[in-house]
Amino acid sequence: MTVTTTSPYVSYVYAYPHKTAYRPLGSHPAGRPLLSGLWAGESKDALSLYAHIPFCEVRCGFCNLFTRVGAPDELTTRYLDALDRQAVAVRDALGDGAPVRFAAAAFGGGTPTYLDAGELDRLCDIAEKRMGADLRSVPLSVETSPSTATADRLSVLAGRGATRISIGVQSFVDAEARAAVRPQRRSEVEAALGRIREAGVPVLNIDLIYGMDGQTEASWRTSLDAALAWRPEELYLYPLYVRPLTGLGRRGGGAESGPDAAWDEQRLRLYRSGRDHLLAHGYEQVSMRMFRRADAAPTGPEDYACQTDGMIGLGCGARSYTSSLHYSFDYAVEMREIRGIIDAFTGTADFSRAEVGRYVDEGEARRRHLLQSLLQARGMRTAEYRDRFGADPYADFRAELDLFAGRGWLDATTGPGLLRLSPEGLAHSDALGPELFSPEVRAAMAAYEAK
Repeated sequence: MTVTTTSPYVSYVYAYPHKTAYRPLGSHPAGRPLLSGLWAGESKDALSLYAHIPFCEVRCGFCNLFTRVGAPDELTTRYLDALDRQAVAVRDALGDGAPVRFAAAAFGGGTPTYLDAGELDRLCDIAEKRMGADLRSVPLSVETSPSTATADRLSVLAGRGATRISIGVQSFVDAEARAAVRPQRRSEVEAALGRIREAGVPVLNIDLIYGMDGQTEASWRTSLDAALAWRPEELYLYPLYVRPLTGLGRRGGGAESGPDAAWDEQRLRLYRSGRDHLLAHGYEQVSMRMFRRADAAPTGPEDYACQTDGMIGLGCGARSYTSSLHYSFDYAVEMREIRGIIDAFTGTADFSRAEVGRYVDEGEARRRHLLQSLLQARGMRTAEYRDRFGADPYADFRAELDLFAGRGWLDATTGPGLLRLSPEGLAHSDALGPELFSPEVRAAMAAYEAK
């Protein structure tokens, strides 16, 4: 089943199945499964660890992530207390049989550096002493913001083994930042970038957004060049989305207002301009969004690796992935709902069972593998798919792949052993990805009631 669309911007796909397809597991015939049972048969020699910190100083107008503004009444302390209890329960569920080893770790949010230096130290202790992750020997990525990237916080992270700091800048143009309801000044951004470089963390990633109100090709180039001046090892270029219940969504526009051909064309034009500018300045394209400096030394898994099976998430906004079940806690966008979920999380004593999630059968696993592989610039070797599933991807997804080829989204210059997107296919990743959603997942997403 495919969905015909004329817009290149349907949905940002960074995980499949999407979290809006998750449901409370208490209503499932199998009930709320014990984590020990879920992880009993899983490979544990190359796990990924993700810790979610759901706090920010402000909420940007475009943000629909699970995060709240501020943390009154020692909420960060209570949250870390709950995170500690959860880590103990999860580590116990992994068992003492087969060796447990973590190959990568990440702290995201929200804004992990909303925590102060002492709290960040405690977060690292939870990852190391409770979960057993050796943060100094694996890639550790941490998200930050201009206002929270302070010298003391960065010193803690660098000392505990952080190999990558990702900072959400979005725009170096003050007027564009204000239009995105993001109160920041370029001078503050530049000062934060200076502190990150001084901390000596090997990889700096800068996030930029295109498609903001009032943005032009000239102002987009201003942001690109300002970012390039810092020679970041990575750059992510994100198209602006306006989602329900966000600050910009309440102003009108976005997905609920229907197609906007002019905005689509603006975003495509800015994407192509940004892509070509980075390629001309020594960057390689890894995916539609990710660009890596060609001379930067690799430090760990690429951007999609944290979405593979064997993912353990800590925190009420984190997901965990086993081969058969993806699970998390409840999800919301509206601030009142988020506060209630965080309060419930901090009051939880028993973290031994999965609460909300979606089971992944063989068919969904095949879709997930193809989707995640195809959205990377390097593509997918068909032999890898056959080795895992014992079938040819063309036999499983003939209709979808023929559709992509007919739209010019597949690279026609590759041999039969490689499925790779064309430059135009990469540009349309946010339309291509949703085409691979199963009818069941699509129906569950459509039935989800935003809150």
